[in-house]
Order: sequence, then C-alpha cells, then structure tokens
Amino acid sequence: MAKANAKFMAPLTPSAELAAVVGTTAMPRTEVVKKMWDYIKKNGLQDTTNKRMINSDAKLAPIFEGKKQISMFDMSKYLSKHLSK
Repeated sequence: MAKANAKFMAPLTPSAELAAVVGTTAMPRTEVVKKMWDYIKKNGLQDTTNKRMINSDAKLAPIFEGKKQISMFDMSKYLSKHLSK
C-alpha cells in the first residue's frame, strides 16, 4: 500500500488575515480550504447567480487582495500567499 504524501499533509501556519477566518492552528492545506468553504457557506458568500464566484466580506477582502469577487478556482492562489511552513 502506498504511503500518504507527507508534504501534501504538512501543517501550514496561516497569516493573521487568514487566521481570522480559519483559526490560528497550523493545519494541512486541505483543512484550510475546507474551513474556508465552511465560512463562505455559513455567511452566504457564494454568488447566487454564478455559484463559481465567491463574494468578499470584511474578513475575506485582505486575503483576496481587496477584490470584491473571485472565482473559486483562484482561491488556492490567494490562500498560498497566506500560508507558511
């Protein structure tokens, strides 16, 4: 049986801006994305007409570089700037 990719599951530390949404605990990237989606859904930030778009609020704006709306496919690009080893 293949061993899980340790780099893929390595805990990453969120920046202060990202920690406001997902918490301050170091966690794997997959868990960060899951917590981001939990926050987006809980606060109704997924665009109603185009479900692929995420609307920013006061907590997400610093993470999304001040953009009012981003594509869900771009979220990973923005998150990577807020995660460190």
